[in-house]
Amino acid sequence: MHYRHLIIFFLVLAPAFLSAADLEVNIVIKNHRFVPAEVKIPVGKKIKLIIDNQDSSVEEFESHELNREKVIPANSKMPIFIGPLKVGKYPYYGEFHKETAFGTIIVE
Repeated sequence: MHYRHLIIFFLVLAPAFLSAADLEVNIVIKNHRFVPAEVKIPVGKKIKLIIDNQDSSVEEFESHELNREKVIPANSKMPIFIGPLKVGKYPYYGEFHKETAFGTIIVE
């Protein structure tokens, strides 16, 4: 009987958990810069951005176009979910180092 419940879970519920993001993209903050500064992603997909702040100071990932704002503590990683998005360019920047920390997500 227990196996039947596991089978039902994997057939019915597991896909909902697995589809939280269609794609995972890593962006590193190093020397107050986003690397890579330009990220290309496919149209219509949910994306999990992993922001890896390798600096010894806090940074904030901010984008008005993506409607996202998240503080990333020093030497830590944070996920940010975006999408699905339409074709276009979506700029983002670091609130604490605007002069160097910026980038663009390009949806094609």
